[in-house]
Parts: sequence; structure tokens; C-alpha cells
Amino acid sequence: MFDSFSAMDISASGLAAERVRMEVTANNIANANTTQTESGDPFRKQRVIFAAAMQKAPGSMLQPQGVRVVGLEADQSDFQEIYDPQHPHADEETGILRLPNVKIPNEMVDLITASRSYEANLRAISLFKDMVEQTLNLLQGNR
Repeated sequence: MFDSFSAMDISASGLAAERVRMEVTANNIANANTTQTESGDPFRKQRVIFAAAMQKAPGSMLQPQGVRVVGLEADQSDFQEIYDPQHPHADEETGILRLPNVKIPNEMVDLITASRSYEANLRAISLFKDMVEQTLNLLQGNR
């Protein structure tokens, strides 16, 4: 049977996952102009990998437990290239500068989506709390 408090746990896991997504997206935006990292390459956009969290319940049924972050993945799309022989990180022979594969408009859409998902999970927790309070008030009034 589905535990009513697990609904709050599911929303709480969504809050945590979306917080990580917003942090990673903010890091991508912050590094949108980083043309050289420790590896010598430009910064590579990172993506958060989510997975459904399930728990085996009595009777061999799986119960949803929310979402969890299973890791980060580097976006393997090509770097942008521009001709800028004056830049210190440009190729000395060709003058080509490789730029990060971060696209600010896409990152802003990801940030807004994560923010809206965070707000929806927060609202679900708030509604659950209100329902519990109303239930307790009704039970106290019937004594």
C-alpha cells in the first residue's frame, strides 16, 4: 500500500534533484567563456543524470521513492571554433580558438525548467502539510 508520507518524500527528493540541476546549470553558465581547463581543452557542458528511486515493498511490489541524481555527464558535442589569433589560447599555427560547448539560451531554459520543477515540488509539500493540518483540526474537533 502507498504510504501517504512517501508523497512528501517523493517531492523532497525532487527538490534535492532539481537543486543539483540548478547548481550544475549555474556552473555551466559561469564557465561559458572558459577557453582552457586543466586538461587544456575548453570547458565542457555538464548534464545531470536522474534515475527513478524505487523500493521493494512487501508482496514483491515496487513502490516509488522519488528521483535521485546518479551522476554528471559531460556533453560530448563539438566545441565552437572561431578565428582569433590574438587570444592566448588560440592555436599558434591556425589562429583558431576553441570555445566551450555551452549555449547560454539553452542553459537559461534548463535553469527555468529546473526552477519551475523545484517550485512544483515545493507546492506539493505545502499542500500535503495543509492537508495534514486540516485532518488534525477535524480530528480534534470530533472529540
